[in-house]
Amino acid sequence: MTQLDVFSRFLRAARAFAARGTGRRKQPRRSLARLPRRPDYPRAGRDGWRRWVPSWRLVLGSALMFTATLATVVGIAYARTEIPEDLNAFATQQDTVYYWADGTPMARTGWVSRQEMPLSKIPEHVRWAVLAAENADFYSDHGISPQGITRALWRMVGDGDTQGGSTITQQYVKNVYLTQDQSFSRKFTEMLLAVKLDRKLSKDKILQEYLNTSWFGRGTYGLQRASQAYYGKEVTQLNASEGAFLASLLKGASLHDPAMNPRNRARAVARWSWTLDRMVEIGRLSKAERATYTTFPDPRPPHRPNDAGGQDGYLVQLAESYAKRAGHISDARFDLGGYQIYTTFEKSRMTALTRSVRDARKLLDPDRRKADRSVRFGASSVAPDGRILAVYGGPDFERQAFNESNAGTVPAGSAFTPFVYAAGLQHGVARKRDAPRTAITPSTVYDGDDGTPVMTPEGPYWDRAGKMVRGENDGDVSYGSISLHDAMTKSADAPFLQLGMDTGLRKVRDTAEASGLLPSSFGPPVPAFALGNSTPSAIRMAGAYGTFAAHGVHMDPYSVRRITRNGEPVRLDLPRPRRAMRSDVADEITSALGRPLVRNGSGSAGRFAGKAGTTEDDTARWYVGYGPAASTAVVVYRMDLAKSLAPLPLKGLAGTEDNGKLPALIWNTYTEATTT
Repeated sequence: MTQLDVFSRFLRAARAFAARGTGRRKQPRRSLARLPRRPDYPRAGRDGWRRWVPSWRLVLGSALMFTATLATVVGIAYARTEIPEDLNAFATQQDTVYYWADGTPMARTGWVSRQEMPLSKIPEHVRWAVLAAENADFYSDHGISPQGITRALWRMVGDGDTQGGSTITQQYVKNVYLTQDQSFSRKFTEMLLAVKLDRKLSKDKILQEYLNTSWFGRGTYGLQRASQAYYGKEVTQLNASEGAFLASLLKGASLHDPAMNPRNRARAVARWSWTLDRMVEIGRLSKAERATYTTFPDPRPPHRPNDAGGQDGYLVQLAESYAKRAGHISDARFDLGGYQIYTTFEKSRMTALTRSVRDARKLLDPDRRKADRSVRFGASSVAPDGRILAVYGGPDFERQAFNESNAGTVPAGSAFTPFVYAAGLQHGVARKRDAPRTAITPSTVYDGDDGTPVMTPEGPYWDRAGKMVRGENDGDVSYGSISLHDAMTKSADAPFLQLGMDTGLRKVRDTAEASGLLPSSFGPPVPAFALGNSTPSAIRMAGAYGTFAAHGVHMDPYSVRRITRNGEPVRLDLPRPRRAMRSDVADEITSALGRPLVRNGSGSAGRFAGKAGTTEDDTARWYVGYGPAASTAVVVYRMDLAKSLAPLPLKGLAGTEDNGKLPALIWNTYTEATTT
């Protein structure tokens, strides 16, 4: 075949190929990309509830998309999170200064101490006591614990609590950089920083810094100072048992320090025992050594190295407690110091009240008279607007840290009856069951005889012992029919025992609470409630009587008027006035209790109102009185704390049958000294 034939045959084949499809309809071209399908939900071809059950493909796809989104968000947040350069340069301890009401310095405290201790000097058994209690997997985790995170999220979803689940690394990050706020954003940042820090620092370095910066209570940061504060020894001298107790403090010193609350000891013992058992479980303490630790290593009592001795110590104690509560300052934050606490205490009144009590003490002779032993005094002076002006808390704060002015220890006795009178005037009485209340007035007459039975709508009141309850007057005096005004003036108790029942003990309680007495101090709702089976503190009694002076308006007592930290103001939630009773009711109480104050026998020093208070068993004596500037409460009782918490009888006190004159003497001496 020639070349011409080959070319001709090729040409014919090309023409035939080009002619294909001629005369036919042109076929549409198919798209190379398929359009996405709409999710089959609700599912077609299904009936009833089955239409709403997603397919496994939809569930799997949604889960993968959520996981990818979450991973992207976490990855971006992780990349943008930086470890601060000054992670360890947070505030060091500073003094906290307390000021008198006139702005002059009162006391200076500063008992936070911290000493860096290399990890090599901290005994291994002490380190592992902390790790066993807080984070046994510390050396194998990556800064966070998946199980802990799950537990924390579960708590957050369940009840809003974001605490729990933190590793040692997370706790360290929170201690030295983040705030103590319990929020999701803070917790998320904490976890990111913990992971980064775990990659940057060695485990030993993180543990060392954690042990040197954690708060152990009693103003101490770090194991070294905690060892000195609780056991008076170096951390190098601690055994595993003592280390287990110190580890328990990381769960909250306020809950585990036996010196802060008697109930704390049981919690501390339980946590101590669990920690030692946990050390055995993880192989860091032998069973033989564990068996030797059967007795709880009680820490020594706390000692506050400050210049707030004498009565100033009680003032600092009151102001510190109030500042933390009203200023929303945690114990750990407060112990860092640097605060300026401006109190309501007036130095001149403190001097006068202290001198008045000390002069009264000179009348006692405990060496010769048994009745003069174990005598305790508590006193407080409160302005009508709630400012605590002065207190007498005890002989000396360094010798007795228990504040008598703020203790609800003994019953108020008949000093409580003005609140019964006020309740009757405010709410009226109902002498028959389900009958409407009727108003009473100061001239309403009651039976004032000693031994008068207490009546209910059904008849006489019988106690659980089967004994008829009768009204008794101080000194067994009978007054016959007597108006309520005169009964209050003459301190006749029997009418107010009956008035309490007629008014209703619940109404009496409400009036006393509105006047400032704490619900926790109230006694049981029996007829004796009207005669003061409640146990208020001197501060609360003074504040409650101040309601009468303020014409029925009450302000809760407070001891701090302003707080700053390094010059910056701290938010302080001060109490607000509220009406406790009508003004005419309060003014009638003042009228019934009114008396002149005679100064040195030379004439009247003004009009005041006051009420003595005695108890049925004569274990407490009160005098509470007020004038335009202040309300003052004084209580005297006996109690031998080495033997019992039960009050002792006061018969024969100061060698005389004074019937409560010692509190009145203190009140009168103090009021005379502070009245211009």
